[in-house]
Parts: sequence; structure tokens; C-alpha cells
Amino acid sequence: MSNIAIEFENISKQYRLGTIGTGTISHDLNRWWHLVRGKEDPYLKIGEVNDRSSKATSDYVWALKDISFKVEQGDVLGIIGKNGAGKSTLLKILSRVTTPSTGVIRAKGRIASLLEVGTGFHGELTGRENIYMNGAILGMTKNEITRKLDEIVAFSGIEKYIDTPVKRYSSGMTVRLGFAIAAHLEPEILVVDEVLAVGDAEFQKKAIGKMKDVSQSGGRTVLFVSHNMSAIQSLTSKCVFLKDGMVNRIGPTEKIIKLYFEDNFSDSLENKLSFIKEDLDENKPIELLTAKIIQSAHSIEVMIEYVVREVVGSVVAIKIINTEEVSILTIIDTDNENIPFRKEVGRHSVRFQIPQDILTPNTFFMTVSFSDMKSERFDFYEKLLSFSITEYNDILDSEKRGGIIRPSEQYVITP
Repeated sequence: MSNIAIEFENISKQYRLGTIGTGTISHDLNRWWHLVRGKEDPYLKIGEVNDRSSKATSDYVWALKDISFKVEQGDVLGIIGKNGAGKSTLLKILSRVTTPSTGVIRAKGRIASLLEVGTGFHGELTGRENIYMNGAILGMTKNEITRKLDEIVAFSGIEKYIDTPVKRYSSGMTVRLGFAIAAHLEPEILVVDEVLAVGDAEFQKKAIGKMKDVSQSGGRTVLFVSHNMSAIQSLTSKCVFLKDGMVNRIGPTEKIIKLYFEDNFSDSLENKLSFIKEDLDENKPIELLTAKIIQSAHSIEVMIEYVVREVVGSVVAIKIINTEEVSILTIIDTDNENIPFRKEVGRHSVRFQIPQDILTPNTFFMTVSFSDMKSERFDFYEKLLSFSITEYNDILDSEKRGGIIRPSEQYVITP
């Protein structure tokens, strides 16, 4: 294998829908009968790709299908794809949590995995005892683990609770300790799934820095799965894009992330940077007329035009969310003096800017709402417009996040 740390060769994983295990007794007997005669499992010839958006037409589905690629020693490889694409299944096979239906994985060295919150922990044991248990599983001696103990505890930031049973830890504390163990016990291969999202921003930044150090100074291999494209772009130089359980593309991180966004969001983004209301409702006391998003290299400008027909103590709200339905920015005129929404009768327009450096690479949707003080809606548009960010802009500096806005010229159009 020379300099190859991991080799995935024709890895496939098949599941039977609606069941646990292989399914029915008849299917198990059929499999056994083919096996004793030295023939191929008959159920490996059937099944459909794992497309969550389509209705199942078969009892079997391929969570992974014919996955083949190599990872060189010291590489930091990102694995991206939508939910259900097969990312976690691939890492579970690598970590020997489950077995492949077909294919083989060849890996050089010890593998430390952080796949789910609490993976590899015994709830009744203390944090300290779990450190020793995990080290022993990796084949380390007690003295080797003891030499690393203080470093692990310090990195995790939970020294106060290190002698408390893990079952009493919060999910964030569990992830902190789990990552500290996985990163410090000197595995040749470090496997990290989405679990870092459970931690706070400060710990996520700390963990990504540690993974960089592990690969660059230690020459160890890191496989990193995340929906956070900023973290992927910051940490990795190469990416695998999984789609419907198959490898869609492999290549430089920046290029693969761009392809990922184009594949998932390009259709939905067409014709969604502007909106013009064609059929007005004269009975509405306040109504949206137009909305527009203008992207530049450093900011996103939002422009909306609306008409007030009757002064009713209305509330104007604009909300921007990402594809994971996480709210990035909310502007409500009642508590935002920087962006006043005019309420007198007439046509009005407002503009404001969202600095691009508070947005992670993702696709974002804008919702516009006009309501009264009792939240009765006069006019409401969910995910009216959308735009995407595909470049990394120092977004791991979490203090830049949180809805900072910069008002620009605000003007009135007379009736």
C-alpha cells in the first residue's frame, strides 16, 4: 500500500427497508443456501439507490454502492453530501461498527473514531476511567495513557467533572471529552463525524485547530464529515462528494464544495434573487411590492418595497435562514432602530446590507412578514428569495456571527 493509509475497494452496504437485521426467515435461509453452495448472495443483485426524495419501489436499498478511493497518509479528507448520502455509514464501516455488504477496506494503523455523542463511552465509568478504557482499546499501555492524561483533561475543559460518571455529562461535555481522547491518544487515523456541531463555537475552533496539528505535525490521517462547509474548507484540502450512496466527485475542497452547492441548490436559486408582486390585494392594510437581493464581493444588499394603505400598528420582520433551517439574521422594526420601516400611508422602500463575513458557505432563504402587534399576519412570504455563499471568509471567528447589520440609504417613494 506504500504511502496509502486507507483504501476503499468496491464498498457497498445494503439494508432492507422497514426491518432490523436481514429481514425474513425465508430470506435468511435463501442467503444461507446460496452461501453453502458457494454462490453469490441473491439479494445483492437487487435494490435501489438511496434517494430519500423518491418513493421506494424495492424492499432493499443501497446505503452505499461501489465506493472506491484511496487516502494517502497525512491527508485531511473531507466527506460531504446531503443527509442520507451515506457519509456516516462509510465511517461506521471504516471504524468496524458495521460490516460492508460487499467490498473491503484496507487501513494502516490504529483508528480512533468520534461518530456519535457517547460513542465508546461507558456511562457508569467516570471520565478518567473512560480515558484509560479507550486507550486500552487502542492498544496503549497504562503508562502511555497516564502520560497523556493531563493533556487530554486540559484540552477537554471539563477537569471539574473528570471523576464524575459520564452518564451525568451533557452532550457538549461528552463530545469535548470524546474528541480530546480521540485526538490525543496518537491514532494513525482520526475519524470525526458531525458530532463537533454539538460543541460551542469556541470548542469547534479549538478542535479544528487540533485536527490541523494532528495531520501537519504528526503526519496522521484525518477523515472529517460535516455539513459546515466553512469548517470543511478551513481544515481539508481534498473532498469526497457522496450522493445517493455513491461517489459523485473527488477533488480539491474548493472545487468540490462549489459542485456540491451547484448540484443541490442551483435550480432553486434561479429567479429567486428578485420578486415583483403582480396581483395586489387592495384590502390588505400593508403589502409587499418588490424584493431584491444584490450580491457583491463583500456584502449582500437587501432591498424591499412595500405599500401602507392603512396605519394599523404593523410589525415588519425579515428573517434569513440557511438550508438547515437555522436562523442567521432576524430584523424586526420594533427593536431595530438602525433600520426603521416607515408606517405612514404611502409607498416605502428600505435597503440594508448583510456583511458577507458573517455568513458561512451555504444557501440562505429570506422570509418577509407584515403583521400586527398580536402577530396576526397581513402579508407573509416564506423563503421568498434565496442566495448562496460558496467562498470561505474567516467565518470561524464566531464573534463576527450573530446578525450584525450595516444600514445603508433608506428612502421613501411618494404615493
